[in-house]
Amino acid sequence: MTEKISLAKETKQILNENGIILNKNLGQNYLIDDFKRKKIIEYAKLTKEDTVLEIGPGIGTLTIELAKKAKKVIAIEQDTTIFNILQKRLENEGIDNVELINGDAVKVDFPEFNKIVSNLPYQISSPISFKFLESNFDLAVLMYQKEFADRMNGKVGTKQYSRLSAMLYFKADVKFLTKVSPESFIPSPKVDSSVVQLKPKDIKSIKIDDEEFEIDDETYKVYSKVVKALFQHRNKKSKNALIDSRHIIGFKDKKELKGILNNLEDENPKVKELLLERTINLSPESIMELSILLKDHLK
Repeated sequence: MTEKISLAKETKQILNENGIILNKNLGQNYLIDDFKRKKIIEYAKLTKEDTVLEIGPGIGTLTIELAKKAKKVIAIEQDTTIFNILQKRLENEGIDNVELINGDAVKVDFPEFNKIVSNLPYQISSPISFKFLESNFDLAVLMYQKEFADRMNGKVGTKQYSRLSAMLYFKADVKFLTKVSPESFIPSPKVDSSVVQLKPKDIKSIKIDDEEFEIDDETYKVYSKVVKALFQHRNKKSKNALIDSRHIIGFKDKKELKGILNNLEDENPKVKELLLERTINLSPESIMELSILLKDHLK
């Protein structure tokens, strides 16, 4: 009978056998805390009906355990050497329900899945999260740098309130699950990590002055541009932020946009109120309202 070794020892052994020196600058911080691994998988509530997407599987710390519980795992690993090690591990373990993709997760097209479970490479946290929001899924359990996770659920007017908070607001409920200390990884990062749950939500409309406005794909695209423009200058009044980031919403000419905003202020007191407020104090609902009121004037 083979003696069961700890996750930490197993990880170090695999890395040593393959001559791998992890580069934390590339987000290669491998989880070696078996208790936290079990909790992450438990949070995902997997069944044999689930197809799980995993980004940055590394040597398979989560992948192998996910494969035991799910119908299928789709694992995307950019590092070719690590990819080959994982491929070999899966063959040795006789695991045949993992689809391995060697590529950049930010750029590749995702196959169909319904859940996401990942210890994400921290340097792609933002682009990969925005990409997740473009996909249909039931539940995501994701590990982020704590500071990033705090911004995902940032409250209006606080230091944590950000473009990320505003973008997530209409797309998903964000729930903090557990903190993970640096000692739970090799190499140890300099920061704490957080595991969060994302559950998609579908807000189809918003009420403005007792009138219901649909939030369709086109409206959300406008909202996305307005959010991006505003949070380039989060401490400025929203009017100045939009003017200073006019290229994001389709304007080259400063005077042209200023003239449009001035006219809208004269026509609609609510627009004036929103444009005079600082970005950091505008709730996602207010930004959506502003986006809808500006929609027909933006390029």
